[in-house]
Amino acid sequence: MSRIYVKKMQKGFKLTIDSIASDKSISHRAAMFSLLSDKASTIQNFLEAEDTLNTLAIVEKLGAKIERGREHVTITPPKQIQEPDNVLDCGNSGTGMRLFCGLLGGVKGFFVLSGDKYLRNRPMARVAKPLRSIGVKIDGREEGSKAPLAIRGNTKLKAFDYQSPISSAQVKSALILAALRAEDSCTITEPELSRDHTERMLKGMGADIKSSYQDGAYKVEVSPLHAPLKPLDITIPADPSSAFFFAVAAAIVPNSSVRLVNVSLNPTRIEAYKVLQKMGAQVEFIKKEDRYEPIGDIVVEYAPLKAVEVKEHIAWLIDELPALAIAMAVAKGKSIVKNAKELRVKESDRIKSVVENLKRCGVEVEEFEDGYAIRGGKLQEATINSFGDHRIAMSFAIAGLLSSMEIEDVECIATSFPNFISLLRQITEVSYGD
Repeated sequence: MSRIYVKKMQKGFKLTIDSIASDKSISHRAAMFSLLSDKASTIQNFLEAEDTLNTLAIVEKLGAKIERGREHVTITPPKQIQEPDNVLDCGNSGTGMRLFCGLLGGVKGFFVLSGDKYLRNRPMARVAKPLRSIGVKIDGREEGSKAPLAIRGNTKLKAFDYQSPISSAQVKSALILAALRAEDSCTITEPELSRDHTERMLKGMGADIKSSYQDGAYKVEVSPLHAPLKPLDITIPADPSSAFFFAVAAAIVPNSSVRLVNVSLNPTRIEAYKVLQKMGAQVEFIKKEDRYEPIGDIVVEYAPLKAVEVKEHIAWLIDELPALAIAMAVAKGKSIVKNAKELRVKESDRIKSVVENLKRCGVEVEEFEDGYAIRGGKLQEATINSFGDHRIAMSFAIAGLLSSMEIEDVECIATSFPNFISLLRQITEVSYGD
């Protein structure tokens, strides 16, 4: 399929969803981090999507033995990471490429990371530059800033104290993985806490990682590995970023509600729900367990929405901002998003993608370098360009619940949320086109 048509709903819906796609960020990390142990890791509910399956395939090419059951994946690591005889394909995943740069930077061998046409045009200098400064030999197109990236690992990485100019879980995670192979303890500081799955999971595996706040900034101290880590035994929760599309659906369609089952309730992952709550939607968090990650249900009910200004904790909701823009487009008043320049370097330039497509829908919107202003009103039917970006495609599919939408270039949805369209069909009519 290359396009879908989402039909406007005629009435509200009440839905419980227990089949939200598993968390992509945690699935990527679970596959990669299994290489840091000397025993088999067991991963329940691993995300069966293109991006994460590419990561699993790379782990296998690096020497791991992969056994896939109906509900779990077992990864037996090699005694040492092997040098592959071919290019490692990250598909569409910036998370995969950036984290593998850090993981492989301290491993003896030669590695080439590439991906699809969209990933090959995404900036990698933010990871490559600090890795080079500690001894990783890494090069690529446009002076080493774009894939394919060639890495010559260095088993004697220098200890470092890196002050990141941005809060980015991908940058932080890549440097933490490199720090595990360094000659001495390392620190990574970012302006505010970004998603902390890497710290949580590695601590759970026995890594010596300490985190603290100093002068308002977030600091991670990493001691080098002196022995293999404990294997993972983890159940991947549902992805709150994927679930958020249906949270927005419930919030904007009158007389609607949704219960999202077994979702990660990590504080760095539910900020978008808190924003939706500030806008007036009824949102309830029901915690069930807390091992590697807090997990529980989220219930969202419709309420008339009001405008909101979003300028803090951007790193906590960067992936949800396109879907949040749909809620802003129907909220009363003018909503503003600031300090979100990071949107420019996602799967698409998401500031441009959101602004252009909202204008197609008849919404009054102003573009900034680091965000946008949206005056809420009524969405009009339109043909949407996804720009090959799964979150843009899915966000405007949700907009179609209010005004019908045709979305072009939707193959990208499968990269993160393979059953999105089947779930959407539980509440409205969705048809395919060429």
